[in-house]
Amino acid sequence: MRKIGSVPIYLAALLALQAAQAQSLPELALSAGPDREQRLVEGAKKEGALLFYTTFPPEYANQLIEPYERRYGVKVNYWRARSEIILNRALAEGRAGSATADVITTISPQLEALRREGLLQEVRSPYQQEHADFAIPAHREWVATLQHVFVHAYNTNKVRKSELPRRFQDLLAPKWKGKLAIEGDDHEWLSSVIADMGEAEGMRFWRELVATNGISVRSGHPLLTSLVASGEIPLALTVYQYSVEQAKKKGSPIDWFVIEPAVSITNGIAVPKKAAHPHAALLFYDHIISAEGQRILAKIGYVPTHREVESPVKGVRLKLLDAATLLDEQEKSRRLFEQLILKGAAR
Repeated sequence: MRKIGSVPIYLAALLALQAAQAQSLPELALSAGPDREQRLVEGAKKEGALLFYTTFPPEYANQLIEPYERRYGVKVNYWRARSEIILNRALAEGRAGSATADVITTISPQLEALRREGLLQEVRSPYQQEHADFAIPAHREWVATLQHVFVHAYNTNKVRKSELPRRFQDLLAPKWKGKLAIEGDDHEWLSSVIADMGEAEGMRFWRELVATNGISVRSGHPLLTSLVASGEIPLALTVYQYSVEQAKKKGSPIDWFVIEPAVSITNGIAVPKKAAHPHAALLFYDHIISAEGQRILAKIGYVPTHREVESPVKGVRLKLLDAATLLDEQEKSRRLFEQLILKGAAR
């Protein structure tokens, strides 16, 4: 695999391929017959490569890419960025009618935004039936591949397990003053927690918590996880479960817990209509949603959507947030987050 820093260098080659292959993508994507894999493999070998936009960190993306490249001899060039950056680039390229990624993986609300712009191809894969019902929207222009589970992380050298809060109201205790942090864009999580508390009580609680004990705001879940692991932040309210598990494997003094239900959002996969390498794209799509690809995600620590792949968060009650609803209500939830958290929080 090769990480790329500049997408435009591929433009000429992609446009040439698009001219020759654009008509074949819908037909290939909607075919789930017994010859599907053979057709995709033969075509992918001729195409030779694909371009992958992803939010996966390189070490995780490579774990998905390497088996695909090894099995099929098809090069995966990838560009990694935060979800909002991927969304903006894909929107700009799609609206301009220019070449874009062959495959995109990012959080599902961003894929839903691309779908509503008419930029994604409906895909009918035989592997889709192996996934939980919530993972496969009726339109099938994107499908969910995993759940990001929000958990609370704490530094085990700074906080004893016996001290952990059992309910959010416990965070009002004086011992938590100056010890709390949250990721700076987790408005969906906050809105969900407030809804569970009841709007009036929830808003009162978060105003009181910020005023009484303070909440530090940090940008990026990886940064927040590392700050907890280093001890700079004793307790973080919103990190992803898999990132804590990875830090634990490296020996960091960090662990996680949840005040249930644990909020989760899905990450998904899609093939843009302008994909210039349709065979390679669909073959890679099938690879990621297959049981093999889903086991790779579970081994990393993600919560897969495949019915037969064991979840790394068994026994935790999850509250899955709907992608379309999140997109519809994102401005409202952002305003609420700014009002309750950002205006009174430390950075």
